[in-house]
Amino acid sequence: MQTRRKIFFLMKYFVNKHSIVRRIWGSGDTVLLIFAGASAEFALNKAVDWLYFTGRLPSDPLKRLFSTIAYARRIVFVEHDDALRAIDNITAIHKGVEAQRGKAIPEWAYRDMLYMLIDYSIRSYELLERKLSLSEKEEIFDVFYRMGLRMKIRDLPTDYHKWLQLRHAALGENLINGDFTKDLYSQYRIHLGGFRFWILKHAQRLLVPETVNHLLGLGKHPLAHVILALYKLSHFIRINSAVRNAILPAAYKKEVLALDIP
Repeated sequence: MQTRRKIFFLMKYFVNKHSIVRRIWGSGDTVLLIFAGASAEFALNKAVDWLYFTGRLPSDPLKRLFSTIAYARRIVFVEHDDALRAIDNITAIHKGVEAQRGKAIPEWAYRDMLYMLIDYSIRSYELLERKLSLSEKEEIFDVFYRMGLRMKIRDLPTDYHKWLQLRHAALGENLINGDFTKDLYSQYRIHLGGFRFWILKHAQRLLVPETVNHLLGLGKHPLAHVILALYKLSHFIRINSAVRNAILPAAYKKEVLALDIP
């Protein structure tokens, strides 16, 4: 038993065991909100045509969602070397797509992907739980900054405050409501169904930056806050997992049940 404990304590992780990042990515509630926000911004990104080139996102948005969650969690919860292998695998997948298409994914598109993971990790946790301290936000930034370094993404901001400036600039420069946006939202509606799509849009209203809200024409709606309050109540009385199972399609029951990590 002592040997096993010694091995456990000697393990090195990409994300510290007590990190706020583990708390955020270990909760199915915050994870789903992260991807509710990201799905809105992905649809507006000027590089969204890359997701159409593979066909994976428009053909099955939920499958793409759960596969992305699986990759992110491999990085957040596994040992350091395993996390590096997961990041390298992500890089290899993207390089393979670039080879198929015969052109490189824009460097700013890679940066935008990391910016979204940072921003929606913060926004989702603060919406559901509490305001994060500056040091906690810096910790979130650091995890995805190191992920970006491993992926060899150039011109990354080196601290949280610089990231805030570049995030604001990217929102103004790299988003557009075009044909891909409209098609992707129609795919969301088809695959989710009317009621789940309605829930998604209310979540996005509460989550996304003002620029994203404006471009999508989401606006504000008092029901969004009512839905959030009811969901928080379900969390308080410990029926949120059952509510989440009811909201998401039955075909993904196994993936839904695996969203919470103790």
